[in-house]
Amino acid sequence: SLVAAVLAHSGRLDKEHLGARVGRLSRRGEVCTMINKKYSEFLPSMQSAEELVAQVEGLSNDIDLLKAGIENEVQRDLNVAVAEFTELKQQLERDTLVLSVLKKLQEFDTTIKECNSALLEKQYVPAAQQLEKARSSLRSLESRRGFELKILKALGMELTVQTQNMIYHLGEEWQKLIVWKLPPSKGSSSLEAVGLLELHLHTVPPQDEDSAVPPITAVVQALAVLGELHSKLKDFGQLLLQYVLKPLISHPSLEPVTEEQPDVFILRFRSQELALDESSPMEVFDKIKLIFEVLHEHLLNVPLEQPGEGRKEGRVTLAELLGKLIWEELSDCLIHNCLVNSIPTNSSKLEQYKEVIESTEEFEKALKKMQFLKEDTTALLKYACNVDCHFANKKCQDVIMAARNLMTSEIHNTVKITPDSSVAFPELPDPGSGEHLKMHRPSNLLHNGTVNLGGESRLSQFTLCLPTCRISSSVQQLVELAYHTLLEATASTDLCCVQLFDCVRNIFQLFYEVVPTYHRENLQKLPQLAAIHHNNCMYIAHHLLTLGHQFRYRSTSVLSNGAATFVDLVPGFRRLGMECFLAQMRVQKGEILERLSSARNFSNMDDEENYCAANKAIKQVLHQLRRLGMVWQDVLPVNVYCKAMGALLNTALAEIVTRIAALEDISAEDADRLYSLCRIMVEEGPQVFTPLLEEDKNKKYQEEVPVYVQKWMTFKELMIILQANLQEIVDQWADGKGPLAEEFSAAEVKSLIRALFQNTERRAAALAKIK
Repeated sequence: SLVAAVLAHSGRLDKEHLGARVGRLSRRGEVCTMINKKYSEFLPSMQSAEELVAQVEGLSNDIDLLKAGIENEVQRDLNVAVAEFTELKQQLERDTLVLSVLKKLQEFDTTIKECNSALLEKQYVPAAQQLEKARSSLRSLESRRGFELKILKALGMELTVQTQNMIYHLGEEWQKLIVWKLPPSKGSSSLEAVGLLELHLHTVPPQDEDSAVPPITAVVQALAVLGELHSKLKDFGQLLLQYVLKPLISHPSLEPVTEEQPDVFILRFRSQELALDESSPMEVFDKIKLIFEVLHEHLLNVPLEQPGEGRKEGRVTLAELLGKLIWEELSDCLIHNCLVNSIPTNSSKLEQYKEVIESTEEFEKALKKMQFLKEDTTALLKYACNVDCHFANKKCQDVIMAARNLMTSEIHNTVKITPDSSVAFPELPDPGSGEHLKMHRPSNLLHNGTVNLGGESRLSQFTLCLPTCRISSSVQQLVELAYHTLLEATASTDLCCVQLFDCVRNIFQLFYEVVPTYHRENLQKLPQLAAIHHNNCMYIAHHLLTLGHQFRYRSTSVLSNGAATFVDLVPGFRRLGMECFLAQMRVQKGEILERLSSARNFSNMDDEENYCAANKAIKQVLHQLRRLGMVWQDVLPVNVYCKAMGALLNTALAEIVTRIAALEDISAEDADRLYSLCRIMVEEGPQVFTPLLEEDKNKKYQEEVPVYVQKWMTFKELMIILQANLQEIVDQWADGKGPLAEEFSAAEVKSLIRALFQNTERRAAALAKIK
């Protein structure tokens, strides 16, 4: 009502505004009512909170008082208690450590005393075990860091003394049980020295002695505990190898002899009077097996562990340890000194080698049964079973050595090769026959010495044959060696066949490398050896052409696939022979030109001194050619001989022609003397052609000199010019169609005319016709 009165009084609001304002004021009243209600509910909670705050403040004050009390009184007492606890703990640790050390010292002392007691009673294994316990106690004491005692050094010295004392006693016992009576010269293992050797084994206890453990077993096991058995057994193994096993392998006449007495076993040797140079592997295996059997019975079957300490079945014995030490060296000796020698050198004997393989297998089984070898050890058997490879290797080695000896032998020892020489080389087989090759001469010759080609055509039996010449006997043997090696290959297994075929190729490649190097000096200095070497190379190349094909149709598939050929080597051998001979030809040409250089260019022959010098030079050239002719006679093939002598004579004639044609002035006397010198060359030059030993057969080749000497007709035309007049020279020229024009050019003829004739109208007319 108050609000309505106020609104009405104002007069500014209409009824609608008045209604709205009244609504708002009504809502505000409701809010105020809710606030009053919430306040009445909140007031008790606030009062409770204020009470709690007061209680908390009281508790906080109490806590502060308690904390101050703890810091001032309790903490001090707690620090004191912790310090006391730490000190007591450290004291306990020191006491515990001292106690453990004292226990170890007591244990060390006890084990040393027990070791001494056992050693006095010769109970070596317990003594060694106690000694090892003492060593373990000492190691435990020494491993404690920060705790060092001076007594440890003394204990270590005591342990060392006790150990060495025991090793000494064991060594004495070992030497009593195993006695070597060596020959006076200790390092010798000759047959005489081994005959004086004796090995005494006192390893069998006397029958009246009641001993649970045999002495040898106690000594061996004690040495094993101390770690000294390896060195003792190594020394024993080396003596066994040097004086027993290796001599049995190397000396076939040596035979082991055993003697067993009640308290000792004796091993000695005796030499048989009648013995082979080499023992068969079966005999060697039997002897060595006998040695190991007696050693196993009296020594090597000793176990290295006591019963119950190691494996019960298959325990390690002395034999196994000895086998590890000496088997590698023994097997190498058996292979290189026994099995290698038994490998057959001929493929036909390979079948007999099965006995060696069986014997090797039995030998290894026997050693494995004695535990000397492990089950997976098969070195000897693998070597013996691989006989094909070893046969091929041995055969190849022998062939290469034989070939090298032939290559380094003297070249001048020669044999004569002719087209009809009877050589025992295999003939080419029929490709479809499949038959083995036979060693005999070709027999498909007709009565007239020709080969039937199936039609009317005929070839001489000497077609494709080498011409008659001389070759080194060593080269002939080398080629025969290649043939026989290939024949051996065709009868062998595929693997062996390949190796032998490669070996033959290696022979010829070795020849290509060795001979020119080994004989270089002689080949350069001696014309005859150069000619023989030329023939040798051509001879080898001739056989290489068909060498592979002759064995192609053998039964072995490796050679029949077409890869077995030597044709690729042919060009190299031909080049090798030609280069050597051409080098010798260059040397001889150089000597000819050097001798002609002393002829003073054949000028001023009217001077007696110049004429003598020229005459001497020509005589020296002819002498050189005659000497070469005799050296190459019956050595080179006739055609090669004639070509070589023709080339050298041609060099001399060409040089003389060149020098005379270069003269600017030739008097009549000079011309006469030059003609006489040229006549010497024409008359005596053909006489150097003596390829055959029979003089009457050489005339044919002396008459054919123009065929081999290119400048022969040139030289004869020069002689005509030296004696002819101008008209004769013009007639010889015949307007460039005569014989003179074929040998000389127009400029050369004009130069000779100007040198021989004075400058006249006749000379001018003659020169005009030379064109």
